[in-house]
Amino acid sequence: MAHFGIDHRLTYYRKGGISTYMTRLTQSLAELDRHNRYTVFHSRKDKNFSPPNGFRAAALWTPCHHRYERTALSVELARFRLDVLHSPDFIPPYRGAKRHVITVHDLTFMHYPQHITSESRRYYNVQIDYAVRHADHILTDSESSKRDMVNMLGVAEEKITVHILGVEEHFTPPTDEAIAHWREKLHLPEIYWLFLGTFEPRKNIIGLLEAYSRVRTRLADAPPLILAGTRGWLYEESLNTIDTLKLTPYIWLLEDIPRDALPTLYHEAIALVTPSFYEGFGLPALEAMASGTVPIVSNRSSLPEVVGNVGLQVEPEDIDQIASAMLRALQDSEWRQAQQAAGRTRAANFTWQKTAETALHVYETLV
Repeated sequence: MAHFGIDHRLTYYRKGGISTYMTRLTQSLAELDRHNRYTVFHSRKDKNFSPPNGFRAAALWTPCHHRYERTALSVELARFRLDVLHSPDFIPPYRGAKRHVITVHDLTFMHYPQHITSESRRYYNVQIDYAVRHADHILTDSESSKRDMVNMLGVAEEKITVHILGVEEHFTPPTDEAIAHWREKLHLPEIYWLFLGTFEPRKNIIGLLEAYSRVRTRLADAPPLILAGTRGWLYEESLNTIDTLKLTPYIWLLEDIPRDALPTLYHEAIALVTPSFYEGFGLPALEAMASGTVPIVSNRSSLPEVVGNVGLQVEPEDIDQIASAMLRALQDSEWRQAQQAAGRTRAANFTWQKTAETALHVYETLV
């Protein structure tokens, strides 16, 4: 029996894709592995943290992304005598276990340094080189991110394992009752295009708004565009573009959407539009397909790996191409229905059990 540790502290500080990854990976490991021993480390501030059945929880004082994080974590973890520590937010301590596994989700801060704050840029650039060299093995979400680490950081291919993420089981076409409930509660328009994610520059929201403006030029009675999600780094310029383009009456901002509402929000959309410059994986595209929605995504980074031949892929800098894709999803109902069915079929191949199986294999190989 080996002793594995998983660093869960980020789930207290930040919601989003990485926190979802931590939570579902840990839950799936608990269902999969009844042999080894696990300790899940959480922030001491998270009084409501509860580990999966059979896993032990331990509170840590060290906050995420602190300047002395690596040193403080090394001291706090010493008493647990871990065989493997998994750091899903990629920053391992100097020595918290006999072996260290990290997950590097993407290298956005290297591809597009202008899209993050100067403080974040300095922090991540200092951390990433140490992290990939110190780790005994690296997990990542896509072949695209693996290539980035090989080409941009000089990491050996054999040191990196791709484990594609899964889709949560509740992302399915919703019932009529659920649709009626969430339509009323969220005051959804009859038809709409949807963007879902963090409002930050790498998501190319400005390009999406410019494309939507051209859609309205071609189609005066075009449906509204919903921007749903949370405010991230440097969000002001993106949202200010709504006023600049005089789109205020046609853009719906929805923030802090309940997770139970998301299948309906996806399902009722004409299409999910994700013209990002860069994505480490792109969970919304996968969730949208599982919910019965056509994905329109950029042809860069990991997004083509997620959607395959479903929906449409666009060049994120080509505003006319994005606009044309949005119009096709609206006007070609026969094509849209075929893509909805194809998306559900493809999404069924992405499970958190497969993600956990790959992680467990890496842990046990290191032991």
